[in-house]
Amino acid sequence: MRKLSIKYIFYLCLFLTSSTYVKAQNLPNEDIVNYITQYADIAINEMVRTGVPASIKIAQGILETQAGKSKLVLESNNHFGIKCKSNWDGPKVYHDDDAQGECFRKYKDAVSSYKDHSDFLKLQPRYAALFELDQDDYKGWAWGLKKAGYATNPIYAETLIKFIEEYQLNNLHDYAEDEEQDKYDISDYIEEIAKNGLTPSTGNTNPVSSFASRKISYPADVFKINSIRVINAPEGTSLLAVAKKYNIALPKLLAYNELPKSVSVLKKSELIYLQPKKSVGNKSIHRVKRNESLRDISQHEGIKLSSLLQYNQLKANSKPKVGQKLILKPKKGTSY
Repeated sequence: MRKLSIKYIFYLCLFLTSSTYVKAQNLPNEDIVNYITQYADIAINEMVRTGVPASIKIAQGILETQAGKSKLVLESNNHFGIKCKSNWDGPKVYHDDDAQGECFRKYKDAVSSYKDHSDFLKLQPRYAALFELDQDDYKGWAWGLKKAGYATNPIYAETLIKFIEEYQLNNLHDYAEDEEQDKYDISDYIEEIAKNGLTPSTGNTNPVSSFASRKISYPADVFKINSIRVINAPEGTSLLAVAKKYNIALPKLLAYNELPKSVSVLKKSELIYLQPKKSVGNKSIHRVKRNESLRDISQHEGIKLSSLLQYNQLKANSKPKVGQKLILKPKKGTSY
């Protein structure tokens, strides 16, 4: 939207070349993770409402606000650098950009800024072609924004793409696609980012930062996934002991969890179901994470492996790709 000052372009060049903005060795930047955690819900809601991809919106927000730290966003809640223009009759702030004292829109909160950004893109004819793209086509969206004149920064598209890829922002789209999801809990996504090396700064008591770095922890006793009773069994657990404790025949326990008869002791910590898994998942889709096998996904989602294979037309020895979307429910009108 707004042209970037020479100082800001220099800052971005530092980010791209010397990792000043993103920590060395591609470790997550805490300010960026905090920004994602704080505003992802809004971006997902806007994706559902208007079709603007959450990945693009968050990446633009990170870039335009310097991960929530810029003077403009702190003064005006303006996350996307939108200038007043002739049709703006709301509150204003004046900020030095291409020229001194330029007029920028001021919002009461971040939600208003995110909504106005979506509406701006949706209603401007020059951005119409973007909405014909697949929402997961982040490169198309990034280059399309640049081509349509959203920003004059020569590396605008590349920078958006860099944020999306380094922080796996396309994974946020899963939450927009889950029709039954009333409240977006992005803890799975944040956990994956945290695994890549996020360490909150010493003495930071920001609850958002604490949330960003937490790991998923399962209850010590029986709990439910997809309405099925399950336990989280640690490495070295005897399956015969589990079968006896919960009064289940060992062959049935192995069958519930699609384990071969030869397995007697777990070689790693994993979920063990005490009832048969269901034929449909609780969610609509699952996006494959790093090092996940089809059985891992079956266990994580509480869905029979055979159903997972059938819905996605996969073979048992198939290796899903990171980021691949797997269907957890049959499409409407489809019979299996």
